[in-house]
Amino acid sequence: MKKILGFTLVELLIVMAILGILATLMMGGYRASQMRGRDTARKSDLKQLSNSLELFYSDYGKYPAGSGTQIAACPYDSTTGSGTVCVWGGTGNSSEFRDTDGSGTKTTYFKQVPTDPGGNTNYYVYEVNSVRSKFRLYARLENTQDKNCINGNCVNPGISITCGGTTLCNYAATSTNTSPTDSSF
Repeated sequence: MKKILGFTLVELLIVMAILGILATLMMGGYRASQMRGRDTARKSDLKQLSNSLELFYSDYGKYPAGSGTQIAACPYDSTTGSGTVCVWGGTGNSSEFRDTDGSGTKTTYFKQVPTDPGGNTNYYVYEVNSVRSKFRLYARLENTQDKNCINGNCVNPGISITCGGTTLCNYAATSTNTSPTDSSF
């Protein structure tokens, strides 16, 4: 009698179950690292924009005006004191945060205002008070355990600013004279 070598059905099922468990664990870790990477990009974007806004303030003694959720300085005309709305993640002049004096660019503060790395469902929000002496930039972090969320609460940050649809913003970068929850805006 000839003996056939190979795996039994039970052995194959056990190996497949183990491979399935390993694949599930790896995908969960991969998605979590992608989420943290996008959150890091959001924090970096807002910090860099905040620095650019501070430079603008040091030049003009006020922050650029806002239009809805956007910065109105792409470009900012220093002779008229007004600016064109910046398109988050746009291209060319529509997203270049800069000032001009009618004869050309004087200072480029930000080459291209960023867009949220999460795609079209989330976006950044810019707010400036009526006298343009303070600003706030908002974003939505995906990691609900992030320690940098507003009020330390990523799920219910205690503000009513939305970063896309009904999704509340939960992270902010602000001018030094205000906070994300300042009610004087």
